[in-house]
Amino acid sequence: MTIFSYKLSVAKQLFQTITKLALVCVLCTTLTGCNYFILIGYLIGGPPSIEPDFDAQTQKSLTGKDVTVAIVCYAPLELQYNFDGIHNDLAKYTTFRLHSHGVKVVNPDRIRAWLDENPDWDKPEEIGEAFDVTYVIHIELHKYSLYEENSSDLYRGRAEGMVTVYEMDDSGEGEKLYSKELTSFYPLRAPRATSEITFSKFKKEYLSRLSDEIGRLFYEYYNGDDFTQAI
Repeated sequence: MTIFSYKLSVAKQLFQTITKLALVCVLCTTLTGCNYFILIGYLIGGPPSIEPDFDAQTQKSLTGKDVTVAIVCYAPLELQYNFDGIHNDLAKYTTFRLHSHGVKVVNPDRIRAWLDENPDWDKPEEIGEAFDVTYVIHIELHKYSLYEENSSDLYRGRAEGMVTVYEMDDSGEGEKLYSKELTSFYPLRAPRATSEITFSKFKKEYLSRLSDEIGRLFYEYYNGDDFTQAI
């Protein structure tokens, strides 16, 4: 190792330590009843991870060997009218989220093409049989909005719905394995002014957030992931 490389490595470690210390100081000054032993744990090993709810409830995992997943989203016509393509957008964003966390997922464009060719489908299990997957994640949106209530100049994403997982067997039959109500609210602290961000950019930002909330049902995340949004 050269002297320059050694100095660079030391500087990087020092920066990481200072960053962790700064986070501890912020937590101590903003949280009441601060538990210093927990904070020391944060400093040494980082925040503890949280097991996905799907794994905890079913004792199964989407990242298991040879596991494949198809994702489909349904939205009532009223929501599709107000937010064109919202069901396809959310399915695509969630697919990419799971893919980035090691889940083998069917390309959302393939699923969309199948849905267009089979407009009379009415059960998620049909998609599971068509693509020969292990699980089908069915996202059913009941409510979706991008504006703060009773406001046209403040953005705040809201969504309600149900996330259901069907487990497929070798014969192409499916059985409901898991379900979870979806309630989303973003930003957490205060709405965003329409003068600060364009509609299209906030829409993408909220889809990213919403897909992560859905994704966290299936992949590990950390206690500190929402820290910047909570202060």
